[in-house]
Amino acid sequence: MSDQEPPNSPRISRPSAGDDALLPYFPAWQRDGDERARDLLVERYMPLARSLARRYVSSTEPLEDLVQIASYGLLGAIDRFDSARGVSFSSFAVTTILGELRHYIRDFGWGVHVPRGAQERALEVESAIRELTAGARREPTIPDLAEHLGWSVETVVEALQVSAGRRTSSLDLTVGGDDEERRLADRLGREDAGFDQVDERLSIASGLPRMARQIVRLRFIEDLTQSEIAARVGISQMQVSRILRDSLDQLRAALASADALARREGRVGGPDGCAQGPAAG
Repeated sequence: MSDQEPPNSPRISRPSAGDDALLPYFPAWQRDGDERARDLLVERYMPLARSLARRYVSSTEPLEDLVQIASYGLLGAIDRFDSARGVSFSSFAVTTILGELRHYIRDFGWGVHVPRGAQERALEVESAIRELTAGARREPTIPDLAEHLGWSVETVVEALQVSAGRRTSSLDLTVGGDDEERRLADRLGREDAGFDQVDERLSIASGLPRMARQIVRLRFIEDLTQSEIAARVGISQMQVSRILRDSLDQLRAALASADALARREGRVGGPDGCAQGPAAG
């Protein structure tokens, strides 16, 4: 970096508070390449970047990595900011930095594949939980979150389920006490007797009406919300809710009947569905 100031560069000194006082430093860097102007802008706005990174401390990513991503977003905001658009730099920087953080979490912070929309909603609900908890000093309820975010209760519940499912544990994780430490994988595996019932259970689902099967598939396979399903099939959301409720009741009853028959025939046993041999006579 040269010690000589570029032509037409503002006199470089520590900026005062407020975005307006900092406006001359952006063209000094963007147009004239004055690295001192950029360094002072970074110094001034790094506390903002760190505070945004801390919004995601509950994720699986270390805070240091999140701060690094937020810093990258801050540099991009400094490079692209245009004061002629009438937007303050703070607002522009928040949008840019949060975008970088969300993209990073979406692409690298998930142990399982989740649709992008579901990821975004999970991150929003996590941020809302932290915000409401700090304000009320208590864990917000689902209706609290729905009101705060302007979402339906169903959407909040789905986002919470996605959020809870994105933190995974390694199968090589050591679990147990000092006397008996075993890998998590050694405690999980077992033969699933339900494989023998796959065809039977598929035939149960095929007993639903065609539209009911389509709605169940859209809801639980394609992960659409009830409102999205309603738009897809051309009925109201209330009708979708009723069809889902009736279909699930029908499937539960049919599965319970099939499981009871299987137990009587000795194909499965016990409440957990583990295979059991014939009783000793």
